Amino acid sequence: MNDTLALDKQLCFALYSASRATTAVYRPLLDDLGVTYPQYLVLLALWEQDGLGVSELGARLDLDSGTLSPLLKRIETIGVITRERSPDDERRVEIRLTDAGHALRDRARSIPECIFTASGLTADEATTLVALVRKTTAALRHS
Repeated sequence: MNDTLALDKQLCFALYSASRATTAVYRPLLDDLGVTYPQYLVLLALWEQDGLGVSELGARLDLDSGTLSPLLKRIETIGVITRERSPDDERRVEIRLTDAGHALRDRARSIPECIFTASGLTADEATTLVALVRKTTAALRHS
């Protein structure tokens, strides 16, 4: 039987299952850092480019301000970021790493390798998978 509605044939379910499995592997690693997965994503973006505005950070993480603002408030309470008005433009709120936020980067260095190892993929397979997921995301956004 070739049932197009079979659960195991659904792209959405494969992506959903992979996301949940990936997040589950991240959980104990991030618990050691004292951050959640969404907070880790914020930190990754800021480790790459500190001082992003809220709207830039939202665009980078694909999060709207209604989701991002409470996330930033929670991560600020653990002392790894600050939210400050830009001296050049009062309307712009900049997100900056604290010394503790910078220090957390060193503790997080092993996480990507742990995830890569857990994935069971070769380096080429991982590169291909990332490219395919990005291509799929872009196509779905434009459909």
